[in-house]
Amino acid sequence: MATEVTPEFTQNLPKAELHVHIEGTLEPELKLKLAKRNHVDIGQESIEDVRATYQYDDLASFLAVYYPAMNVLQHEQDFYDLAMDYLQRAAKNNVRHVEIFFDPQAHTSRGIAFETVINGLYRATVDARALNVDAQLIMCFLRDFSRDSARETLEEALNYKDKFIGVGLDSDEHNNPPMKFFHQFAKASAEGLHLTAHADIDQKDSIEHIRELLEVIGVERVDHGTNIVEDPDLVEFAAKNKIGFTSCPLSNSFVSPFMKGDEILELLSKDVLVSIHSDDPAYFGGYIGDNYYAFADKYNLTKEQVVTLAKNSFEASWISREQKDLYLKELDEYAQNN
Repeated sequence: MATEVTPEFTQNLPKAELHVHIEGTLEPELKLKLAKRNHVDIGQESIEDVRATYQYDDLASFLAVYYPAMNVLQHEQDFYDLAMDYLQRAAKNNVRHVEIFFDPQAHTSRGIAFETVINGLYRATVDARALNVDAQLIMCFLRDFSRDSARETLEEALNYKDKFIGVGLDSDEHNNPPMKFFHQFAKASAEGLHLTAHADIDQKDSIEHIRELLEVIGVERVDHGTNIVEDPDLVEFAAKNKIGFTSCPLSNSFVSPFMKGDEILELLSKDVLVSIHSDDPAYFGGYIGDNYYAFADKYNLTKEQVVTLAKNSFEASWISREQKDLYLKELDEYAQNN
């Protein structure tokens, strides 16, 4: 039986995007444009050449393509252009609120100033208001860098605390458990910043890492994290404490043929705040509306289920209760009329 949900329904659905890496929105066209503008030899001459490099079948092979692509990002204007390119796509997907990940260490480690990165991105979030998109930034620590690097990054970032709302944790999880960054999370929390962290699917020690995040570090959201279904006690804890889980079906499909769909639906049925997002859309073949539709199509979701996922995205977001209620009302009206 085919799903009653259409691509138009999921694209126009009012939603929040809580799991998107701005570096992962670098489309081949912009990559080539920035390479030429900044005289960076990327070894690729056409869009087809760039797309041909997007070959990966696990996290490590993806990161081996992902990080070198960032060399074209050199100046504040480049980061602005990157963010605005994404935000225009977000507007077309009726993303009403977005909390965007950025990885400063991926840039400072190659000689780009932290100030250059955050000022370019922040300026785009301000200008996104003209697109009717409310945009905020989340600074992520790279977990395969040292804890000293994370400490230094946080210290510098706090000089710009008015320009981002939280901290996250991403990159290669193998042998890099969340507790490696306990002190950075604690300091960020003490500074009034929100906390989230990746728990990538099917990693070594996945459940132990999720337990650290929920019970010790005290994150408000877990990015990916569907392995939590292996521990019913933790699932109950997550539901009770309204922990958000940001799942990304299209990027999941590169690791699991079933997008972790059964796990998403299990969490949904147990009243966990699981929601759908795009992760690194330039690399995984679709923006947020595409992710909603791919999941709905594969699992024959009802419109009601899709709307619940969108409601969860607002409920798990870091905005005021008043803002949430306004977006939820807009979502209800959309559901009634479509």
